[in-house]
Amino acid sequence: MKPTEKPGINTLCTHAGELKDTRFHGAVSPLYMSTSYAFDNVEEKRYPRYFNTPNQQALSQKIAALEHTEAGLLFGSGMAAVSTALLAFLQKGDHVLLQKTLYGGTFNLVTEEFEKFGIDYSFTDDLSEKGFAEKIQANTKVVYIETPSNPLLTITDIAMVASVCKKHRLISMIDNTFASPVNQNPIDFGIDIVIHSATKYMGGHSDILAGAIAASEAHIEQIFQKGKNLGGNLSEYTVWLLERSIKTMGIRVKAQNRTAKKLAKYLSKHTHIEKVYYPGLKSHPDYDIAKSQMKGFGGMLSFELSKNMDARQFLNNLKLIKPSMSLAGVESTILLPAETSHALLSQEERSAQGISENLLRFSVGIEEKKDLIADIEQALEACK
Repeated sequence: MKPTEKPGINTLCTHAGELKDTRFHGAVSPLYMSTSYAFDNVEEKRYPRYFNTPNQQALSQKIAALEHTEAGLLFGSGMAAVSTALLAFLQKGDHVLLQKTLYGGTFNLVTEEFEKFGIDYSFTDDLSEKGFAEKIQANTKVVYIETPSNPLLTITDIAMVASVCKKHRLISMIDNTFASPVNQNPIDFGIDIVIHSATKYMGGHSDILAGAIAASEAHIEQIFQKGKNLGGNLSEYTVWLLERSIKTMGIRVKAQNRTAKKLAKYLSKHTHIEKVYYPGLKSHPDYDIAKSQMKGFGGMLSFELSKNMDARQFLNNLKLIKPSMSLAGVESTILLPAETSHALLSQEERSAQGISENLLRFSVGIEEKKDLIADIEQALEACK
């Protein structure tokens, strides 16, 4: 590799921020389980809640490298990362503008908690430049987006949002969970702060709960100051497991990209499927934007069963694909957003977002395409 050449994604996943075993020279990072460190005659006072234990620091460097940022922080969950990032830049009297198509947990955080803190908020259904610019107020401090969105895979123009924020001197934040750093690097388009539910593609095996933030050193310092008080840090063992999982993220996500695109095409032609939401389909209204800012279209898609099909019966008939709450594991999972990720929203709110009772969110794993199609076919056949 030439000195000026950047390492590839799989190299970064494997080696960036690697914690060396200088004593025994093992191939994997050592695990430092201590929750108590010396305070005297040391270069840095370490404390788990201060995000600076050896394993936390090393993995934060890896995530920063993957997202092309200067620094990173790890959290106990995706929502811990979301809430800490927002509260680090918002205080009483401030206003935050968010796109309407958001993860249900983020929507609930804002609508149920921010009023208690005296923080104003607005949502925009219009994801155009005008749609964001018109909702900015004199006290707006942050603009928050999510792309691709959960569960309808709408695509927001990242560069446009970053430009609007810079023009108005606002902090821009993005939930990059569905894309992962393999498919999308928002910092390259001008976004300030990138947030992940690391439970998903970074973890990738449905056995880790974690969150991550990547940003400039200055922004991370401000988030750290809030985070050390809120206490949403991650345990050392989970940090170690997450590092292990990220090593294969590039390989996993690329495989999921390929299969998801093939399944989206198959479902879009099926007589029992009303509609398919996948940004890699040319029929998707945001296809051109997705193509301009994504390296791959992701392993997530959603589809609506025909009105004469029973969604719950379809789920019960599946034998290989698991009806399950989360997403992005190596195993394919599926759920009803109306009863899970967006269950806390009212039926009116779900309808306004286009989330019907027959909408299914499909997280494509690494199984063979033919086996997944066979499972879908037999489940649909049993519903007739």
